[in-house]
Amino acid sequence: MCAFSEAVQTWPAPDWSQPWNAPFAEDGASVRGACEQGVPLPQALTQRIGTAGPRFVPQTDLPDGMAYEQFIFDTGSVPTREGLHDFFNGLVWMRFPATKRLLNRLQATEIAKAGVGQVRGPVRDAITLFDENAVLLQAPEELWEALIAREWTRLFVALRPLWAQARLVLFGHALTEKLVAPYKSITGHVYREPVPLALEDDLAAWDAWLAGRLTAAGLGAKPFTPLPVLGVPGWWPANEDPAYYTDAGVFRPRRVPV
Repeated sequence: MCAFSEAVQTWPAPDWSQPWNAPFAEDGASVRGACEQGVPLPQALTQRIGTAGPRFVPQTDLPDGMAYEQFIFDTGSVPTREGLHDFFNGLVWMRFPATKRLLNRLQATEIAKAGVGQVRGPVRDAITLFDENAVLLQAPEELWEALIAREWTRLFVALRPLWAQARLVLFGHALTEKLVAPYKSITGHVYREPVPLALEDDLAAWDAWLAGRLTAAGLGAKPFTPLPVLGVPGWWPANEDPAYYTDAGVFRPRRVPV
């Protein structure tokens, strides 16, 4: 039996009906089903992604002392542990292969410059943050303004009808893993480049656009703004009550420079 099928006895199973899982639901259900039949997770991911993506290999294929990112760059293979974290990483590779390749190339370039040490450095830290926790947003300008200003009541209450015109996709696989067991304070890092409205819901187009935008210098500038994702209208029943957004421990105001 696949070790992943044992892991899901510890972690709650993903609820594919939740809106944050929608982009990954079909692939996720297929891979999970294969694992439940005894297929190792790396093999199940490789079979599902086909020629569109990398090979997924057991974590034991990564040589001792070699950086994970360097191994991917050199071999085109992704070391994969059995479990939800790498499961979701594989699903993001399926939806955003060009962007994942770009992030890996940027990591490899930084490693070539500075080597692998105890401290990654600001650029590698930012690349890792994007990979683990990024959120992509396509939305009217008014929502962007309120989000960046962290005017939470305006964003989620006064401007609530505008969310019908918005699309939010979670890129970070650590973020999707957290949402398997949702809690109010889960916070993503929204990439502060609006996804063009003209791309609509074509995630292949989102991927091509994103892969053409990201640079080491741009990521090093930390182009993110926080978003407690369960505040998104339609994503959590409790946020129907405007009082949900008055929790300053979660919906924190923007810091005013002293």
